[in-house]
Amino acid sequence: MSSAESRQEQLSPSAPSPAPSSCSSFELIDMDAASLYEPVSPHWFYCKIIDSKETWIPFNTEDSQQLEEAYDSGKYCNGRAVPTDGGRYDVHLGERMRYAVYWDELPSEVRRCTWFYKGDKDNKYVPYSESFSQVLEETYMLAVTLDEWKKKLESPNREIIILHNPKLMVHYQPIATSDEWGSTPTEQGRPRTVKRGVENISVDIHCGEPLQIDHLVFVVHGIGPACDLRFRSIVQCVNDFRSVSLSLLQTHFKKAQENQQIGRVEFLPVNWHSPLHSTGVDVDLQRITLPSINRLRHFTNDTILDVFFYNSPTYCQTIVDTVASEMNRIYTLFLQRNPDFKGGVSIAGHSLGSLILFDILTNQKDSFGDNENEKGAHNIVMDQGDMPTLEEDLKKLQLSEFFNIFEKEKVDKEALALCTDRDLQEMGIPLGPRKKILNYFRTRKNSECCSGAKDAKEDDCLDIGIGQVSVKYPRLIYKPEIFFAFGSPIGMFLTVRGLRRIHPSYKFPTCKGFFNIYHPFDPVAYRIEPMIVPEIEFEPMLIPHHKGRKRMHLELREGLTRMSMDLKNNLLGSLRMAWKSFTRAPYPALQASGKAEEPEAECDSSSEKASETLEAVKEEVPPINVGMLNGGQRIDYVLQEKPIESFNEYLFALQSHLCYWESEDTVLLVLKEIYQTQGIFLDQPLQ
Repeated sequence: MSSAESRQEQLSPSAPSPAPSSCSSFELIDMDAASLYEPVSPHWFYCKIIDSKETWIPFNTEDSQQLEEAYDSGKYCNGRAVPTDGGRYDVHLGERMRYAVYWDELPSEVRRCTWFYKGDKDNKYVPYSESFSQVLEETYMLAVTLDEWKKKLESPNREIIILHNPKLMVHYQPIATSDEWGSTPTEQGRPRTVKRGVENISVDIHCGEPLQIDHLVFVVHGIGPACDLRFRSIVQCVNDFRSVSLSLLQTHFKKAQENQQIGRVEFLPVNWHSPLHSTGVDVDLQRITLPSINRLRHFTNDTILDVFFYNSPTYCQTIVDTVASEMNRIYTLFLQRNPDFKGGVSIAGHSLGSLILFDILTNQKDSFGDNENEKGAHNIVMDQGDMPTLEEDLKKLQLSEFFNIFEKEKVDKEALALCTDRDLQEMGIPLGPRKKILNYFRTRKNSECCSGAKDAKEDDCLDIGIGQVSVKYPRLIYKPEIFFAFGSPIGMFLTVRGLRRIHPSYKFPTCKGFFNIYHPFDPVAYRIEPMIVPEIEFEPMLIPHHKGRKRMHLELREGLTRMSMDLKNNLLGSLRMAWKSFTRAPYPALQASGKAEEPEAECDSSSEKASETLEAVKEEVPPINVGMLNGGQRIDYVLQEKPIESFNEYLFALQSHLCYWESEDTVLLVLKEIYQTQGIFLDQPLQ
């Protein structure tokens, strides 16, 4: 009790003692609560700068308990880190700092919180420092134990806190009154509310994430540093995407979670904008940028010019190297931190990011073993001094059926090495074989150039065969299972590059699935399927609403359209029958009695046949073959617009391009396709 008594002596003696006759509201003390003291339960928070203002966010329940256990044991206070947020952040308890694991981010302060305050203009409670919270707790313990309230103490920044009773504690901010002698703090103004324990403040604390990770998805952003209308980074947007996926797993995969068949899908962002603009190109652009409309020009340099950078050989190489190396680095680090991970990997790209991933996937090798075998074959040929013929090379590539075409055009190996993609296309060779042939002979030519000490720059250039700039595409150290494209301009870029059609047999060398997901009003999105099947017009696949069925305004629109078509068909049928009866020659009088009912019978039979034909057309829709780019399945998937968006397409165009991060329908489609590869399906199929 000596420390408690000394703490009591430090309290300000100027605190007024309550009058015996006083009956104000804050002096009504709950005697049952005052008679017993229970230690406060701490909860761990971290600080984030949001809109240039500090905001304290609580760790989820599991992470807070883990941090408290480490704090009590003391074993993590000497440089060791505590993983939090599903392993995406590490907390160094000794430093009280939180560090991002997979991406660059400023470290944030961590605090063990027990006491909080909030002013009238504050949206959330703010925790006191750990040292001052300890002072408040000791003062509170004294007041409860001795049943002596109206305790008054001063914070380190000379602010006054008064503990009236267990339910009423206030914090006064001093308002300086300036005069010629200086400033004097007073207890004026509206007081802040003081709360003890996280259970007494209004804050959302999540339970935590499942420990088991079933699948890993890398997400690549589009142009610019901001990814939505709130100018948030790719990290923040992917955080939203991940949060939506966790909530959808609880609602749409409930049976699988209860049976412990699934855990969660981890989404990790990949940032290429910062490395690109750290090359010094911004300084060069600033020297040539006009001073007028400064903000618009800065926005253009920082955002729209990324499209032109990607079409430049120099900066395109920087972009693809950054994306591929970042995904490889994060994948390696992820395996180190999750040694028990046995799941697959998929990739997703938004806007220009989807085009970058498309080009990288297009230029991957068939398998990790083929490249070594190919190198070995080259070395054997070089040692023996015997060069294989063109027919042998084509047989090795399993393209022997095209040898007659080259023989007819009198194209030998030397001529073939000089051919471009357009030359092979004019010969009638499909996209897939074209790419194999060009890659094989260009790689062979480069190896010969290396042995002859030719120019190294020529060795690093590979023509990918779809009109892209000549860059050397890096190799991924894993095989993606599915490629998701959100609001993607891939179709437009391929068309601009001169590619009119994608052969139905073409598929990515290392990736089996490809889904092109877009909003109907997205101005940047383009379809892929018409490039594979240009002779047929058909609609994309409509993504079901995450709550089932279609949105009401779409069903109403389709119902009205169907009803108008039925009325139109019935009206035309009636007019046609009336015209036929008007122009038909009259029956002979002798046959009138025997055949008087035939016109009506014909009318009934024709209408029945028409209705049966319409129903047969509706039921027997032939399946559309969209090639092997998605394993024979459909590729284009369109979201359902919201009712308010249907009033004005142009007004919501920009928002439509940035809507995917918080779209439950998009996230549910991604989860459904990922878990479908593992034999796990939705609790109830969406219609």
